[in-house]
Amino acid sequence: MTPSQQEPISAFDLAALAANLAESKKASDTLVLDTGKVSYIADYFVICSGDSPSQIRTIADTIDKAFKKRGQVRLGTEQDSTYKWCLLDYGDVIVHVMHRTERQFYQLENFWSHANVVATETWMDPQLQEVS
Repeated sequence: MTPSQQEPISAFDLAALAANLAESKKASDTLVLDTGKVSYIADYFVICSGDSPSQIRTIADTIDKAFKKRGQVRLGTEQDSTYKWCLLDYGDVIVHVMHRTERQFYQLENFWSHANVVATETWMDPQLQEVS
């Protein structure tokens, strides 16, 4: 089945996939926020931390490749020149991969504190972490 013929995947399933793929690349403090009721920007934010620019790039590339494989079109990408943070925009799901210091500085969790945090047990799937 080609990507365009695949069954549509829900925003939650995409967010869970992104979170699990980040975990598969040893991301830390991975968080899924349900922003659908508090923002028109996206239904879910996935926020995770990496320890180095190469790890941040690897996490972002792994997510992007898996999403492309499933026919998901990336609407945009932003990152700083030193790869201390990267944002992947898939419309309903936005993925933030950040170095720990950048994450502490921007404090996205505090900014989006009115969004519901999706319990880790809800999105964690060790089988998805082997998909990368």
